[in-house]
Amino acid sequence: MNPVIIGNATLYLGDCLEILPTLPKVDAVITDPPYGGGYASNPIHGKYGNHEPQSWDESTEPLIKARRFFDGVAVQIIWGGNYFELPASRGWLSWFKPDAPPSMAHFELAWTNLDKNARQISQSIAATNGERVGHPTQKPLRVMRESIAYAGNPQTILDPFMGSGTTGVACMNLGRKFIGIEIEPKYFDIACERIQKEIERPTLMRKYEQTVPIEKPDILRLKS
Repeated sequence: MNPVIIGNATLYLGDCLEILPTLPKVDAVITDPPYGGGYASNPIHGKYGNHEPQSWDESTEPLIKARRFFDGVAVQIIWGGNYFELPASRGWLSWFKPDAPPSMAHFELAWTNLDKNARQISQSIAATNGERVGHPTQKPLRVMRESIAYAGNPQTILDPFMGSGTTGVACMNLGRKFIGIEIEPKYFDIACERIQKEIERPTLMRKYEQTVPIEKPDILRLKS
């Protein structure tokens, strides 16, 4: 349970159900949990999608059990929220994939507990090829940056299903504190490496990225 500390990131290797009760209060939970979609539980072989079957993508139980620890968290953003029984919300996020082939979903949804207008993020799959590190359900960095922006101004962000660490990389990029938990050693090591590399990038470059408006013209504003 001893965490790895990398800059403003505190990273735990282990079961989030055991670690969550020990954590301090956070401002937001922003996560992309396993939601039983079955994509990662089936082997994919190709230029950008090689992976062996991952059993964690066969059930919604991990998020259902973990969510009882989120009750006191002001902001909650859960990608794949449409797969769970969650309270009604008008503050949905959508990631639209303009170049998705017919065999893939053309968008993914995130439930939030925010009383805000829904937002759509348009981000091509091809534009993120260079980010991929071998996790079968890895989100683009920009999608997680947009999620943080939609959350308002959270200073400490928790991702109990950290995976390859994209939420943590986005937090380091935006100068936020991050707490991440991952149960798979392989992905935990990848997350540590990615977050370390982000911290080591030139400070001026990160500061420049923070000044660039996150909501770009291809964000489609949807009426609530």
